Amino acid sequence: MSPRGGDRPVTLRTVAERAGVSKSSVSRVLQGSPKVSEEARAAVEAAMAELGYRPNSVAQSLGARRTKTIGVLVNDLRQPWFVDFLAGLGERLAEHDLHPFVADGRLDRDLDDRLLNAFLDMRVDGLVLAGTMPVTDAIRDAAQRLPTVVAGMRDLRLPTVDVIAEDDAAGARLAVEHLVALGHERIAHIAGPAGEVFRQRRIGYEEAMRAAGLVEHIRVVPSDITEDDGFTCGAALFASDPPTAVFTVNDLVCAGAMAAATDAGLSVPGDVSFVGFDDSSIARMRWVGLTSVDIQPRTVGSVAADFLVERITDPEREAREHLVAPRLRVRSSSSSAPRPVASHQVVGECSTGASGEHGSTT
Repeated sequence: MSPRGGDRPVTLRTVAERAGVSKSSVSRVLQGSPKVSEEARAAVEAAMAELGYRPNSVAQSLGARRTKTIGVLVNDLRQPWFVDFLAGLGERLAEHDLHPFVADGRLDRDLDDRLLNAFLDMRVDGLVLAGTMPVTDAIRDAAQRLPTVVAGMRDLRLPTVDVIAEDDAAGARLAVEHLVALGHERIAHIAGPAGEVFRQRRIGYEEAMRAAGLVEHIRVVPSDITEDDGFTCGAALFASDPPTAVFTVNDLVCAGAMAAATDAGLSVPGDVSFVGFDDSSIARMRWVGLTSVDIQPRTVGSVAADFLVERITDPEREAREHLVAPRLRVRSSSSSAPRPVASHQVVGECSTGASGEHGSTT
């Protein structure tokens, strides 16, 4: 917790220095251990009161009973990204005899608070927040009470919360550079909703277009993250003056946009090429053959588990951010540009009929 009026968090070390005792003595006071003198106990309690220190509930219990459970809150299990992420997370946690409990807050965003409270009541040893979700007061409070890592989201910043995500901007640049190398100029981007990971993907797209000298061809269509959203936005793109290539915010959106292209009488990839984002199981299906940015969700899950185990051991260690490098998986949905076309600049819009659901990282 931060000291009153200060910017730096108050840690056990801060309390120990103020009280003139060792860090282990502070821990023993918090755990109610009899192996500490009354003088030291009084000094520690006075220092905590002066600094406005609120003990971390899990830090107090590290030397006591552990539940060997981890609370995992995801925002939308319909997204295929979570399948591989949870596999990597679960496998690595199992190596440390830790067991994840997964909860999906998609159906009712207000449910997130109740799910977090349930994890606290279960006395889980740590918390994983996976996917882009609104950063509520309940999330901030839970993240300060439990060892916490954030995976696939870059919107929560706290002094003791680790962030593990993909390098979204770099992934978007790989997608655009691939299409440019195939001779495409009129490359559109179906972008995602609010959220830092989606903003980074759009930034990467625009950076790559500028680097290729294609500023006049930048065409962005805001969307949400489902297949239906991709179809709606694709239909708007292909209704008139269609691009020769489309880069989408995720694979589900790309699948919908590809269907819209087919409905518009366009062949894939003969008339229009597609590149998705995630390299999910959908992209890897042989009949889909989607070129996609592989953001290695299994690796994100494994690293998240490693960081969480380290944070459980030392809850007050300095926060870290780790970005997993993306790779491009080229398949049959992308090919050479069909023909030279005239310059064109458009900022597109479509009505996706989004119901207010919050996007995930995929």
